[in-house]
Parts: sequence; C-alpha cells; structure tokens
Amino acid sequence: MTQTVPSAPFTDRHIGPTPDDATVMLQTLGYDSLEALIDTAIPKSIRQSTPLDLPAANETEVLGELRRMASRNIQRTQMIGQGFYDTVTPAVIRRNVVENPAWYTAYTPYQPEISQGRLEALLNFQTMVMDLTALPIANASLLDEASAAAEAVLMMRRANKRKADGLILVDANTFPQNLAVIETRSRAVEAQTRVVDLSVGLSDELLTEINEVGLCGIVVQQPANDGSLVDHTALFAQVKELGGMITVIADLLALTLIQAPGEQGADIAVGSTQRFGVPLFYGGPHAAYMAVSKGLERSMPGRLVGVSTDDVGRPAYRLALQTREQHIRREKATSNICTAQALLAICAGLYAVYHGPSGLKRIAQHAHRQVSRLAATLTTGGYTLASQSFFDTIVVELKDETSAQQVFDDAEAAGINVRRFAADRIGISADETTTEAHLSTLADVFGVELTAGEFDGESSAIPEALRRTSDYLTHPIFHSITSETQMMRYLRTLSDRDLALDRTMIPLGSCTMKLNSAVEMESITWPEFASIHPYVPASQAQGWRELIDDLEAKLVAITGYAGISVQPNAGSQGEYAGLLAIRRYHDANGDRQRTICLIPASAHGTNAASAVLAGMSVVVVKTAEDGTIDAEDLDAKIDKHGAELAAIMITYPSTHGVYEGDVRQVCDKIHAAGGQVYIDGANLNALVGLAQPGEFGGDVSHLNLHKTFCIPHGGGGPGVGPIGVGEHLLPYLPGDATGQDDAATRLGAPVTATVFGSAGVLPISWAYIALMGGEGLTKATGTAILNANYLARRLSEHFPILYTGAAGLVAHECILDLRELSAQSGVTVDDVAKRLIDFGFHAPTMAFPVAGTLMVEPTESEDLAEIERFIEAMAVIRDEIQQVIDGAHAMEESPLRRAPHTAAAVITSDWDRPYTREQGAFPVASLRQDKYFAPVGRVNQAAGDRNLVCACPPPEAFETVPAEDEEN
Repeated sequence: MTQTVPSAPFTDRHIGPTPDDATVMLQTLGYDSLEALIDTAIPKSIRQSTPLDLPAANETEVLGELRRMASRNIQRTQMIGQGFYDTVTPAVIRRNVVENPAWYTAYTPYQPEISQGRLEALLNFQTMVMDLTALPIANASLLDEASAAAEAVLMMRRANKRKADGLILVDANTFPQNLAVIETRSRAVEAQTRVVDLSVGLSDELLTEINEVGLCGIVVQQPANDGSLVDHTALFAQVKELGGMITVIADLLALTLIQAPGEQGADIAVGSTQRFGVPLFYGGPHAAYMAVSKGLERSMPGRLVGVSTDDVGRPAYRLALQTREQHIRREKATSNICTAQALLAICAGLYAVYHGPSGLKRIAQHAHRQVSRLAATLTTGGYTLASQSFFDTIVVELKDETSAQQVFDDAEAAGINVRRFAADRIGISADETTTEAHLSTLADVFGVELTAGEFDGESSAIPEALRRTSDYLTHPIFHSITSETQMMRYLRTLSDRDLALDRTMIPLGSCTMKLNSAVEMESITWPEFASIHPYVPASQAQGWRELIDDLEAKLVAITGYAGISVQPNAGSQGEYAGLLAIRRYHDANGDRQRTICLIPASAHGTNAASAVLAGMSVVVVKTAEDGTIDAEDLDAKIDKHGAELAAIMITYPSTHGVYEGDVRQVCDKIHAAGGQVYIDGANLNALVGLAQPGEFGGDVSHLNLHKTFCIPHGGGGPGVGPIGVGEHLLPYLPGDATGQDDAATRLGAPVTATVFGSAGVLPISWAYIALMGGEGLTKATGTAILNANYLARRLSEHFPILYTGAAGLVAHECILDLRELSAQSGVTVDDVAKRLIDFGFHAPTMAFPVAGTLMVEPTESEDLAEIERFIEAMAVIRDEIQQVIDGAHAMEESPLRRAPHTAAAVITSDWDRPYTREQGAFPVASLRQDKYFAPVGRVNQAAGDRNLVCACPPPEAFETVPAEDEEN
C-alpha cells in the first residue's frame, strides 16, 4: 500500500510570509521573534490567559467532515414557498461567477475605474428590477426581503414628512417573516405600524383613526401570503387620496405575468431576487431589491449605480449619490445598510441576461401552469382553495378530520416538502423545477387523481385586471446573448475589466481583504447544503444544525462570550441586533430611560447609524491627539448622561490602527454607570488568539465573518455579522421571524427572515477555523500585526504615520498622513488612489477615519514580495509628488492627476503630457510583462448626480467620444 505524503499545513497556504520573510521583517523592526513584537504591541492587560484551544485539520479531513455533515441534510423537492423557491443556477454562471475569484474576491466598487465589470453587472440588475416593477429607480440590492420591507416602512416615514407620525398599515396577508422584521424595526423607532386586513379596504374604524392621526402609508404583499392575487385598485386610490404612500412586496418572477407595482400606483416595490438562479442556501444569502418612484432616490437605502463619464467624455459606470450613504451621514443616516448582496445581485441580473424576457416569462408560465393543474385536480377532488386567483402558490383547505401535519408528513414521506399553513390548511408552491411527477405525487398524497390537460400562461387564476400587458427587459443586453459561448465571453470580458484579490493585494484599512481559499469555498454549492429550504423541519437539516452549532461554539471560544447568533446577515445588522439586545435588557430591568449611546468620534459610521435605528440617541466622545478616546471628555459625558446611559460602542483596536491601553478602564467606567459595552468586531483580525473582547470588558460584539473569517466580499456582499454576548444578554439574541423553529428559544427580536441568516456561506468560515486551528489562527493574527508594522516602518520613510501605540507600533493597519504633502503640492488622496491603479493596486481606504489620509491593511495573507511591490509603488508616487512640489510640472498635468492611464491614452498619436508614456503606463519595470490597464480613465465623481442614468444605457452611448479626443 502506497503511503500518502502529507501536504503542507494549511496555515502555510493561508499565511503569506515564509519563516525567512518573517525573520527579515522582524529584524527590520528590531525584534528577535514574533512573540516579542506582539508582547510589545498589545497591552498585557487585555491578553488572554490561555492559548486558543481549537484543533486543526488538513484539507482532505475538512472536506471529508463537510461531506459528512452535508450528508446529514435530507434533500426533498421544495414546494414550501413562503418567499423561497427552488431554481436552476445556470452552470455557466455558477462556474464563471459564483466559483470564480475574479468575481467573489472583489471589493465594493468605490473605485469605479477598476470596477467597470461588476458595475455593469449591477446596472443590469437595476435595469431588470426597474423594468419588472415599472418604477424608474432601483438600487443595487439590499440584504433580504424581510429587512427590505422594513426599510420601505422607514423610508415612507422619511419621505412622507407631513404624515410621518401617521399610521402605517401592513396587510395581514403578508409573509410572517416580513411582518416580524417590520415589527422589530418599527418598535425600535416607535413607528405607528399596524397589521390589518387590507383585502377589504379601509374600515370605518380605521378611517376615523386616520382622520385623527393621518395615514403615512400601506404595505401589501403580492402575491399574498396565501398565494392570492388581489386587485388593490380601489384601495390604492383611497390611500393616495388620504395622502398615504404605497409599498408593494412583489415577487419579481410573477411580474412577468401580473401588472407591475408601478403600474398599480405603488411608490416603492421591494422583494427578493432569490428565484433568479440563486440557490435556497438554507435561507441566504439572497439579494433583495428596492425600486422607487421619481423623487425618492435620495432617501432610498443601499447603493445606486449610475452612468457618468471619464476624463475624455466616455460613459463610465460609478456609484451614485454616495453622500446618502450611512457611513458618511453617521447619526443623521436614514439606514445602517453598509454591505449589500452584490455577488447575489450580479448572479440574479445575469440570470435575466441568460434567459432574456421570453425565457423569464416561460419560467413563470411553467410555474403557473403546474400549480394551476394541481389546483384543478384538487378542486375536482372536492378540496377548497383559499383563493381562486393565484400565481404559483395555492393554499388547500383540508377535508374532514385530516390535519395539515398528516398531509405534511405524507408528502414528506413521498419526497416533497409542502407548507403547514395552518392546522387545517396546506400551502403548495410551484417553481421552474416542478415536474409532472411532482404533481402526480401530490395528487396521490391528497387521495385524488391528477387531472389531464394543459393550462396556458393566461389562466383565469390570474385576474384579467392584474394581467401584465407592458413590455420589460427591452435593452439589448437582455436579447443579444443567446448562446453559452457568448455568455462565457461576456462574463470573462466583465471580470477582465476589474481588479480583485485574484490579481493583486487590496490594502484596505478596516476591511481585511485576506485569502478566501478555494478549499474553504468548495462546499457552498454542494446540493446537500445549497438545496435546503430555510423552513424545513429541523430533522431535515441536521447537517446544517451541526455545522452552525459547531461554528458558534468555535466563535464562543475565540471571543470569550457566552453565546453567539449567526442570524445577522451583515456587520451593520450585527451592530443593530447587538444594540437591540442591550435595549431589551435595559427595558427588562425597568431602565427604559437608558437610550444614550456614546460613540467615539473615530468610530465606524455604521455605529452611529445602527444606534439611531435601534432607537438610541448618539452622543459623540472626543478623540485625543494620540488617537485614543479622550478620557476627560468620556468622564464628562458619563457624568452628564449616567442615568440615561445605555451603551458605548468601541472599535478595538481603534479605527486609528492602535491598541488603546486603557480599554479595560473605559469598560469599567461604563459598567459602573449602569451601561453596556459594545465592542465593534470589525478589527477582530488583530485579536484572534491573543485577546478576547468578551473577557476584557465587552458585553456584546458583532464579528465580520466576511473580514476576519474569510467569507469573501463579493464586490460588496455577501457579509455575515454574527453577534456574541455575555451571559446576561443570551435571552435577547435574535429570535425566529416565523415563530416555527422549535430550536429557536431566544426572546430577542428577529432582524432577518431566517433563524440562521445567510447560512449558505457559513461553511466557508467553519472550514477556515477548522483548517487553521487555534495555533494557526493565533499565528495569522501575529502575522497580520507583523505585516502592518513592517509596512508602516518602511512607508514611514516616505509618508508620516499618523498614529502609533506602544514603542511606535501599530496594530493590524496604519494611517498614512498626506495632509502636509497635499498642502504643498495639491496632490489629494484621490490622486494617489488613481495613480495606484497604474501599478495594478487597489487603493487603501481613503479619508477615513481622518480626512486627507490613507488607511492601509496588508493582512496576514500577503507575502513579502507583494508587500515590497506596494512599498515600491508608494515610493515612486512619493517621488512624483516631490516632482510637483519642485515644479517639474504642474499638478494638473502630473501623472498623479492624469491617472489612471488607459491603453487608449498611451497609444494616442498626439501625446502632449510633460512626462513620458512609459512613466505614465509603466512607472516600474516589473509592469512591462503583466500589466493591468483600467478600461476607463478617471471617472467624474464630483458632479452630475442629478443627471445620472441608473439603468443600462444604449450600446451606442459607449461609442460616442468627443471629437477632439477621437484618438483616445
């Protein structure tokens, strides 16, 4: 028998620097070991007392364990519905997008010049949503349908200012998970939300109350929770007369057959795009959408892609209206949405490109035909339906003493999951995968014979008044790709326009763009994981439950908290869930007056936004000159607000990139005043294995699994932001939005539609922790600190480092201060960011947390050669700044201001710049063989937002170049 040669430990694959590299870097810093560096950098007062005790396994063992857990999940034909439907992910999209690091390792497209591919894909998504909803503006995705519905409720309050304190009526025939999350958000900000039966219009009692307090708006689900299609024409007209707004939670596939929300008079449409080729994933991640009427775009949450121009007038994509974003507006934010579901939105938009309008309509007609045939079969067999009008879902009233549980069990035994709608009713939803065999099996379960016959797409089950007659998806992009060859090349073309982690280091401070290894990613598309509906019985998801329980236990060990919930599907939602837990804890203790949240001036913008949405009032604590929390100001704020103090939100290590030595004292002061300590876990990559926030003073933290624990950013999502809490907060962890999960005993408010949020990507983090083990995770943290300090020391020869801690060291990131150089030269951080594109680098984080600075984080995954390449690029840029200071050429004509240099610009025959083409395009010799050229020049981000087009422009727009720049 041949002996297997063991592979190198995975830790060596994940961590970039070799032992020899580490020795070189430590010598540069003046330390003889990594342990000595860590002992100096991290305050001893917060160091954990024992090593992180987690075992490590090799890649084969981890994949085998994942296979074992996956096999414990029971695959059934999923006909539960309730907002989640089976779908077919086209293999060309799965292989070339979902499983392609060019797409899944990309960052949020804040740098448009290196993001034109993903921006175009997101614009496809927006156009798809706008067309299908018949509303003129759509965003580039939200987190899930339930939270999108809640965002719509809050948006109506903002937009309908005169009626902001009026009633918001939510139809009772709405998915229960949507009702639950709407209730969570409304309760926190004391919105007057009421669940009523809107199918009968506005009752006299309601009208009397509306006359007193006003009507802010209404929310209806279409198709409704019971599958019915209701003509709301009279209701919508009445609401408009009363000055109210209208939100429709709409099934996007249904909108190929039924009248669009915009055509019905809706102001806002929200929903899920999951059934556009995105697997069930046991609940997520799935891209929600929001579309709005004209005039609401500035108060709409989420990102918006628009078409601007570059420096020679060519159309170019960019994010629009960025001043609306919560990280800029902080406590004045209207939403705390930070990440979206970009990767899933891209997949959904590409699904529409792949199928085109006729293909989407065929899929919708298929689902409708199948459920219509089953409806006819059951009606003929003596069963009664909850509604005679429907799209893809029927609710069957059972006969005699038959219980829904009995029918559910019989269907399950036959291999099909249906919905236990009520004690005597069963819900059944069809989709693109529903076959004749499925219908026949269900007929047998109900004791009837499947009716023969065909049902066309114009079945009478869709009321004539609600049938769609308007066109949609008319843009050429939805018609021009008809073969897989074309699709494959289109996807390659888009990905080639972008700069992602598969090409280069992405040195973003506070965003931890580290390796997302292929082995960690491998299992997420396995059908045993991906095909499980979130509302299946626990007995069918034992593999998922085991993986999630084990991941939560590992995160408990890492953080030192008493318990973890993985429900929040973004870091911002983790913040929100944690603050809600704190509020409910205070309320339970009779301290309802505790609503003040202290937030240091350097904190992430999401902190303030989340606090406001949790119903708290933000009080800012000043930052001292060394970048730490100002102790005197903190004491003054505690003295002033002690009786009302709910919490403080601390980012640790601080957003300034240093370990603050007095964090325990800060925590003690807050606890002494009766408050709770929220430690933002965005920078946990500098703590894992070395210090535990739950041990050194934290009551609650959110963790960014898409940062520290290797879930990739995907161009702006998916993210996962679980929260860890102390023993006293365990009862207030997020609960189950459906109230059906017998394993969810938590009393807290649900923040997403499913108990485990974006469960589909949790195997990535589970695999990372299992592969690294406690020793590997600790080494990764130490290496991240080493890389950052080496980078800071080397770059300090060219740029001042704004903040340092003990012995002049930083944590896992450092801030380069360009302000004095900018004053001398006119060079901005934006100029440096654009010039880095010519070197093939994504820019560091710009102007945060201090304007005029760059925050750099190399992570542990970058090797010494790549770090040196970045140092070389920054050194050359510093020399180019000096050339401007010395008057070699004017700032406006420098390679910094004219960057990035496109291939078209370099080959133009009338090069008139005061530097050579080589300096412009090949500023260092190593670029001559493998060179990334940005597809567009510098994009205009300063003006023109009012004129931005936020849907796909006609192709000829990209062929138009100003006459004087024809050769460019």
